[in-house]
Amino acid sequence: MVTEAMVALAAAGGAAVAQAAGTSAWQGFQQAVARWFGQGDDERVRAELDRLDRSANALAAAGDGDGEADRLRLREEAVWQVRFETVLAALGEDEQERAAEALRALLREHTGSGTVTTGEGQSVGGNVDIRADHGSVAALRMGDVTLGNPPQPGPPQG
Repeated sequence: MVTEAMVALAAAGGAAVAQAAGTSAWQGFQQAVARWFGQGDDERVRAELDRLDRSANALAAAGDGDGEADRLRLREEAVWQVRFETVLAALGEDEQERAAEALRALLREHTGSGTVTTGEGQSVGGNVDIRADHGSVAALRMGDVTLGNPPQPGPPQG
């Protein structure tokens, strides 16, 4: 059984793959992810390296900054999330916890974040960058704290 925490961890792994592809950190991260999936089997490691290369190449070919590139990045995140979840789900409880800790360590080492929290709303492990453009509005709600645009003033008094 894959718990909510494992799903969030798999989501963080999928996001990390899509975000690291094409960056200077890719080579080391790619190797670490392939070893995690390969679990000591050299043939499986090579197969994972090929899959990771295909993802990175697809993301590089899509470019950056347009809607199609964003959709492809989200798709790659989802594909890798499912792959992480599938591996975790196939393991017994003790093996699953060891694999999850290894994945957390991998994410900490290569992305600077291994913390994944779950609960209501979006789960984030790492930095959050919220932007508004083209007249849109962006906001962030954290517990009882809301960051965003202040309310509009009422009509003038007097």
